[in-house]
Amino acid sequence: MRRTTLFKQYVLAPEILMCPIAHDPLAAKIAQRVGFKAIATAGYANSAAFIASPDVELMTLTEMVDCAWRIVDATDLPVLCDGDTGHGNVTNVIRSMKQFEKAGVATIFFEDQVSPKRCGHMSGKDVIPADEFVAKIKAAVDARVDPDLMIMARTDALAVHGVDDAIERVHKYLEAGADYAFVEAPETVAQMRRLTCEIKVPMMANMIPGGATPMLTAAELQEIGFALVVYPNVVTYAYAHAATEVLSELLRTGSIAGFQDRMIVFDEFNALVGLPEIRAEEDRYYADVRAARAPN
Repeated sequence: MRRTTLFKQYVLAPEILMCPIAHDPLAAKIAQRVGFKAIATAGYANSAAFIASPDVELMTLTEMVDCAWRIVDATDLPVLCDGDTGHGNVTNVIRSMKQFEKAGVATIFFEDQVSPKRCGHMSGKDVIPADEFVAKIKAAVDARVDPDLMIMARTDALAVHGVDDAIERVHKYLEAGADYAFVEAPETVAQMRRLTCEIKVPMMANMIPGGATPMLTAAELQEIGFALVVYPNVVTYAYAHAATEVLSELLRTGSIAGFQDRMIVFDEFNALVGLPEIRAEEDRYYADVRAARAPN
């Protein structure tokens, strides 16, 4: 089954889909190993991991596509992709859609922020006129090849113009051809309930520690009516915390002895990244060569 089709099934299923964002292929592989059914690649984590910068649209389209295909290539899971603002006007959206689809993503969202955009939970955001984003959604839909590749419309209008405008915008974006929706940064559970009540398509929630949206469990979000929840920075924040601790300890003591019980060590890590499978392939392909070279 194509990953696009599989993702669509997950989103339309009664159970909420939990989707951590991986900041690199290793994080994606770990997510698959522990049992997640889908993963994501997005600007916040990519900016942190690849250029050590905040999510203010510093990464180019080609850099974002490169991040996406590496994560797609690392696992068998469907990958949700952040298309940001489409990296320009409708012409850029068309190119973005084509490049990300060629990279193998299972679904993509575009957002209606003014470019350069900001992380959805940062202050100082602004949004483009709704009719301009309608044109972008239509362009993305027309550029799509696989009909099962779902296109999500994201609006950041709630923080700028309020919840009424955000809902009105989403309805326009759905009429333009978007398959599902994401209203960024609701501030209360009451707002979240209103969104899922008044927008009659699958809705995505976004759980950011320290962000504007209340931190709820997946079960609570499912009860409210969300079909999908992403965790944009849980892996990135955990990595930053763990790396800070181990490097500080190493600098202070000159030893990693105090951290060895908190690490995946040599053999286990090699298994995680697939060394046994590579060795098995080598043995299979070189079997005849080794047999011919063996002494009689």
